[in-house]
Amino acid sequence: MSTINAAAIQFNVKQGDVDANLTYVRQALRRVADNGANLAVLPEMWSSGFAYRNLNELAQRTAGIVEELLELSRELKLVIVGSMPEPHGEKVFNTVHLIDNGHLAGIYRKLHLFSLLGEDKAFDGGDSWLLAETSLGKIGVIICYDLRFPELSRRLAVEGAQIICVPAQWPKPRQEHWRTLLRARAIENQLFVVSCNACGLVGKLDFFGMSMIIDPKGELLAESGEEEGEITARLDMQTMTDWRAQIPCFNDRRPELY
Repeated sequence: MSTINAAAIQFNVKQGDVDANLTYVRQALRRVADNGANLAVLPEMWSSGFAYRNLNELAQRTAGIVEELLELSRELKLVIVGSMPEPHGEKVFNTVHLIDNGHLAGIYRKLHLFSLLGEDKAFDGGDSWLLAETSLGKIGVIICYDLRFPELSRRLAVEGAQIICVPAQWPKPRQEHWRTLLRARAIENQLFVVSCNACGLVGKLDFFGMSMIIDPKGELLAESGEEEGEITARLDMQTMTDWRAQIPCFNDRRPELY
């Protein structure tokens, strides 16, 4: 598709309250679809938050939510990206089900677990990256902490990604890391980045929002503040093609030496 209307749905994920989060997302997906969006990105762990005490129980809801999102996606003609807990033995995966107009286009399980906050104690890490062929083109997915590992985004770009989606729960005081790394991933890979961060207080953590949609030159097409709401932007694939022709970084790579 030559032009994509992308949206990031930023909200305060209610920890452990699947019904409240799902109600918010149902309404927000309809709002962005009514405004012409055909790609919608949600925050990381948007259905449950990091409710460690009953994460395994909350993960049992995910399969049913995926079925509902498949129907919403078909009805609204949306590609939907956002992560939820997926049952896996005694732990869970932090998993994106990439949903494309009523079809499951792919599954990505977060590779890099943020040990500083104990993610490795509750979650298992995935073992493969995802580049999905969708009705909108080739979409890659990374989740939050994955942003600090440029090798993953580069692999997606080399394999043909046109857009990288980034669901996150990235807290203060690391706002500038978030903004800088997102722009770096767009610039170095010459592609679009659509990121969606959570916002609001969850216990002692303060999530600052600042969801961003970035073009292949690293220019901001849209950026949110710290409050709940949606941002949208038009992604023109021809601008990516033109920019890659103007500065042919991929042709000039020498991967045999790195």
